[in-house]
Amino acid sequence: MPEAPEKFNTAMATWQEWQDAPWGRLRYSIAEANLLRHLDDLGSESLRILDLAGGDGGDAIRLAARGHHVTIVDYAPSMLAVATERAAAGGVTELITCVEADATDLPRDLADGEFDVVLCHNLLQYMDDVPGTLASALSPLKPGGLVSVMAINRHSAPLNIAVREMDPEAALAALDTDQARTQMFNSTLTLHTADEIIPTLRNLGCRDIAHYGIRSFCDYITDDARKHEPDFYAALERLELATTARPPYMHTARLFQLTAWVYQELGVIRLFGLRVGGWAVRPTLVRR
Repeated sequence: MPEAPEKFNTAMATWQEWQDAPWGRLRYSIAEANLLRHLDDLGSESLRILDLAGGDGGDAIRLAARGHHVTIVDYAPSMLAVATERAAAGGVTELITCVEADATDLPRDLADGEFDVVLCHNLLQYMDDVPGTLASALSPLKPGGLVSVMAINRHSAPLNIAVREMDPEAALAALDTDQARTQMFNSTLTLHTADEIIPTLRNLGCRDIAHYGIRSFCDYITDDARKHEPDFYAALERLELATTARPPYMHTARLFQLTAWVYQELGVIRLFGLRVGGWAVRPTLVRR
């Protein structure tokens, strides 16, 4: 991964404040709701879930509270320390395992782990090799497993700048770039669209891909104070849930979430110099 873990360690307080804010809560609640549409199809009340770059357990703790065993992989020790604390506070310590590792270079026991579900949430924007990252994310899945991919939606950037910053010139410039910057982690991001990622997932063996939008309205409501009002927030969450899979709203949502199934029999294939979705894939092993 191109970013140093120290950046994530030092931004912990700001990150936790963001998670507790209405927009942070919506990010997790809508993602969970979208996952729940599919988890019952896996036929088990207790699934093995791998959360890549899972940070402090924002997704994992919710899923563990539903009885699933979740392994969080992250390379920022402070994030994992907080995840451990949150698991203890939530009474799900036995269902959470934390592993300090690079999400694209997993220990063998995880790479061959036969997981039911893999989460790859908010990782792609930090990675140079998107097909390789997705291939690595798919490798721990058992046949018939589910992957969930989330990333910042490039289509949302010009709209967000125009509405929130009232800067049409900057919004115009944002139409023709995939680069952005996060102040929280002081990092350069590469933004993607669902339309770019879906063909890459298909080329890697994924099928029945579902496209969801997260925060289709929240980020374009400029009165942030109202979002803290319980009644307003509840109404906003209902609106977000109603439109997460409804065109055209997911195309301009701040985040896109893709869920997909991998049906291939378990086997190993080697990709040599293959170009998928506009990217050159480095030689890698993909277990499918």
